[in-house]
Amino acid sequence: MTYKVILVKIDHRSSEATKVQEVLTHYGCNIKVRLGLHEVSKEFCANDGLVVLEVEGKTEEISGMISALNAIDYVQAQLIET
Repeated sequence: MTYKVILVKIDHRSSEATKVQEVLTHYGCNIKVRLGLHEVSKEFCANDGLVVLEVEGKTEEISGMISALNAIDYVQAQLIET
């Protein structure tokens, strides 16, 4: 079995998260698992974060999702297949 995972690094989370969410909603049927991580405490909430996606679908769909994410300022997305 092959796993397809996309790692999405978001800087300036407060201003870019809405744009990322729009892309993820558009490709929602390709996302099996989604996990969002960012540092948070009573005194601090980080403005950067990491989203881990397990995805499925045609190569063109996955490539389109990655391209759309990478087109957003302060966002870096990369596919890892294992």
